[in-house]
Amino acid sequence: MATIVRYTDRERPKNQYPTEIISPPRSGPCCFSDMEDVGEPHRDHRWLYGYKRCRKCGFTVRVILQELPDAALAAELRQLLAKSFVRNVPA
Repeated sequence: MATIVRYTDRERPKNQYPTEIISPPRSGPCCFSDMEDVGEPHRDHRWLYGYKRCRKCGFTVRVILQELPDAALAAELRQLLAKSFVRNVPA
């Protein structure tokens, strides 16, 4: 999964969402209480994710919000379970 966050100490933190976010490589003590959402959630194959960025120091992380179900796999599992619980009762 590609990311738009680039971690570096050589440049100042910069929010150029949605193309690039320049972030310090380490979080600071301010990050615990000052993180905010950046942009809208994105979908990548089976994941829904977003970005959180500290208002004070600019530290940014990608956050996985939800795993999206695989519809084909779920349908196959439903069929398998339906067949597994059928009882053959002799007449």
